[in-house]
Amino acid sequence: MIAVVGSCNVDFVIPVAALPAAGETVLGGDHLRTPGGKGANQSVAAARLGSEVAFVGRVGDDELAPTITTALSAAGVDLTWLGCVPDTPSGIALITVADGGENTIAVSPGANARLGVEDVAEAAGLLAGAEVTLVQLEISLDVVEATVRAAGGLVVLNPAPARGLSRELLSGVDVLVPNRSELGFLAGAPEPVSVDEAVALARGLDRAVVVTLGADGAVVVQGDVVEHVPAVAVEAVDATGAGDAFCGALADGLARGESLVDATGWAVRVAGVSTTRWGAQGGMPTRADLR
Repeated sequence: MIAVVGSCNVDFVIPVAALPAAGETVLGGDHLRTPGGKGANQSVAAARLGSEVAFVGRVGDDELAPTITTALSAAGVDLTWLGCVPDTPSGIALITVADGGENTIAVSPGANARLGVEDVAEAAGLLAGAEVTLVQLEISLDVVEATVRAAGGLVVLNPAPARGLSRELLSGVDVLVPNRSELGFLAGAPEPVSVDEAVALARGLDRAVVVTLGADGAVVVQGDVVEHVPAVAVEAVDATGAGDAFCGALADGLARGESLVDATGWAVRVAGVSTTRWGAQGGMPTRADLR
């Protein structure tokens, strides 16, 4: 069982030739409305790969909520701990995607900001029994900290969007999964450019770290083990949700008993395939898609 505690949104995606600069307006193609949010995306990614997944989160009582709940349910995610907040909008994300897949994202949390420590307490039995608990930073840090304390199995933290984290919080995390910029933020250093720089910064965090490196794949730093996993060659059309596909697949591999290196190799493949399709959750592949 994988327990995911996090955000759920509706994404509004606009394809553009190039991302707008500050103060610039650009014309794009037809917009796409699709379910998203890091927590929901990672839940769907793991569920589509065949894992048993339960999601702890909050939606609003608006017309967007069914878009979120229907997609999660269709993927087979257990929604027992997904609550509805009265008189509150569901979370949304406004995304522009340039040719080649590069994107910019602005998020309005809505009901996600109302997920509280008491909600984590209600899901304590779930978290205590899960092989893997997966959490991100699109929810309050109080909730993240409560989740880490309540988890009985492996705790995987995707520190996105980047925020300051206490040593106490990090001490309860088994696997940290930052990208380059998040790693630099956590290490208090410039964003690493090379794999070697990423390894050096990850070593300073003093725990198992899997750094996602986009076109360079990922690198695992776990004690004396350093393993660079190259990316899969694909023709990317939309990188939205690729990091979430990676995290969901990593949790899937770990829940199946794979080593961190093997689970990372699996996650790199899944994330690569996800970039060949439009939309965050719409791009999440099934296990059959990767054969």
